[in-house]
Order: sequence, then C-alpha cells, then structure tokens
Amino acid sequence: MTRTRRWMAQGTELFLTGVDGLDAAAVDVPSTLPGWSRRHLLAHLAANAEALGNLVRWAETGIETPMYASPDARARGIEDGSRLPATDLLTWPQASAEKLTEAMDSLTDKQWASRIVTAQGRAVQATEIPWMRAREVFVHAVDLGVGITFSDLPADFLSALGDDIVSKRSTASEATLHLEASDTTARWELSGSTAPAVVTAPLADLVGYLSGRITNLSTIDGSPAPVLPPWL
Repeated sequence: MTRTRRWMAQGTELFLTGVDGLDAAAVDVPSTLPGWSRRHLLAHLAANAEALGNLVRWAETGIETPMYASPDARARGIEDGSRLPATDLLTWPQASAEKLTEAMDSLTDKQWASRIVTAQGRAVQATEIPWMRAREVFVHAVDLGVGITFSDLPADFLSALGDDIVSKRSTASEATLHLEASDTTARWELSGSTAPAVVTAPLADLVGYLSGRITNLSTIDGSPAPVLPPWL
C-alpha cells in the first residue's frame, strides 16, 4: 500500500497543479470528457474524495457506509456541485483531498484490512482505497485539458493502470488485441470477437488508448486501432 499511497499523493499534487492554473472563466470551459465542463470534473473529483472518505469511515467503524446513496445521487451531486460559485469550486478539490488523506492516516493496520464495497459493488479490502483515488486524480488531471498528458504520469503507475483496465475490459472487449509498449516491457492481451490486431506505441499512449482518451493509434498494418467500449 506504500506504493498506492505514493501514487495518490503524486496524482493529487498533479491534479491540483492543473487546478491552480484555472480562474473563474476557465472553469466554464469544456473538459476533454464528452459532455462535461471543467466544472463537472472539479465537482466529481471533490465529491469522489468525500465518497471514498465514506469507505474509510466504514473501515474505521465497521458501520456500512457506501460511497453514494445511489447512482442517481452520485450524478445529482456532480451536477449540483458544478453549479457552485467558481471560487468555491476551485477550492473544494484541495479541501476534500486533504480531509481524505487525514482520514486515511488515522486507520490502523487492522482497519485497513477491513472489507468494504466499492460503488461498482466489488467487495475489497480497504487497502484498495488509495489505488481507487490514485486512478481518479491521475486520469482526471489529463481530462482537465490544461496540457497534462499521460506522458506526465509515472511509468510504474501507468503499468499498473494498464493492468487494471485490461482486467476490467477482459469481460467486455469486442476487439482482439495484442498491445506492446515500445519503450517498456509492458504487454497486454484483449480477447474479443474481431480478427487479432497488434498495436505498438509508447506506454503512455497505450494506456491512454486503453482508457479511451487517445484514439489516434494505428495497428502495425497501418489500420486505425479499434475503438474500445467504455472502461468504467
């Protein structure tokens, strides 16, 4: 868990660095996520920290405390949060991130071993929480559209994220792919219903492709890489 806590801290710093460059006018600009402005993204990241705080509280107390009351409540929270005054919206991500870190710091080893349930219904140990947060802050730092790219993310995190995405896509992929990083030893396989294709690219681009953020890669025969279904 030392590694995932490190990634969480690095990702939070990177995301907040991107937020620091925004002003009141800039929060109204679309993010790189379809249908979401930066307002939605800021509200989502801040609310995510609070939701993960519910899981920390579950681990601490043993009292079942879901991330969100329901998927609709999660969506409403993001929409309502996106309407906050810009000054409040720009400070909320840092305040919620600090509160989450403080809550995590208070957990004992026994509490970290507690079982909690994610918003997707997976029963996992509380030690999964830092990874869940690291994934959010790093990927959404890219989604802010302020010049941060997957190349700015740590290579060891990118490899772990690639593993995580492939494990989730393995049951939903429509494409049969062999993915090879040209700058590391990372390799992934996706089994689907299409003819096999090979995609070779730098690690950062491959993981960006797996996450659905990079769409301009090609297979080794020059054809466009298949469009992948949603990841989460």
